[in-house]
Amino acid sequence: MIRSWSTAFASVLLLTGGGDAQQPAPQPPKSQMPDLGRPTKSNDALPLFDFASYFTGRWTFEWDVPESVLGPAGTLTGTTTYTRIDDTFFEAITEATGPTGKFSTNETIGYQKSNKTVARHVTDSRGFAFTQIGTIGGDLGGYYTIYFESAPSTVGGKSVRLRHTMRLLSPVNYKVETRISVDGGPFTNFGSPWWRKDIPASPRP
Repeated sequence: MIRSWSTAFASVLLLTGGGDAQQPAPQPPKSQMPDLGRPTKSNDALPLFDFASYFTGRWTFEWDVPESVLGPAGTLTGTTTYTRIDDTFFEAITEATGPTGKFSTNETIGYQKSNKTVARHVTDSRGFAFTQIGTIGGDLGGYYTIYFESAPSTVGGKSVRLRHTMRLLSPVNYKVETRISVDGGPFTNFGSPWWRKDIPASPRP
């Protein structure tokens, strides 16, 4: 009897894979352009950008910044984690370290998909905040670009405006070209950092 139950139990393990069954490997992010099975044509429709599928998750970055009213020159490193609130709103929390030590930012982002428009309010623990509006464009190669421009905000007694051009060059990395204007002066380069998405490791067999 003992042998019969052992044989039956072993058969169940073989059929179900047992307790050590290999979990399916996580799928890497994919381009938002569908596979048309042919070369794209100039009159092909560009899919509306899916903010949730692109951004949701944890990203790492490194950013060399010049000295400005926002802080001293140096290197900023850290992570940004995007989470979906609902179909329209998202949150992004950045935890980073820079020349003055640790700091964080909290973003509330609103995306109107059908209008290809986006807005965000950013609060920085270093003592300033700003609001931006922007538009999203793209091309049939699967690349999207978000153009952000801020309203004037006061930092250290000065009026500051920021422009961010987010170039979404692949499903796992994007570049942010940043420019700053102080007291109505010309916009100058404030660095072009990269954000890279953390991809979960495949489970061991």
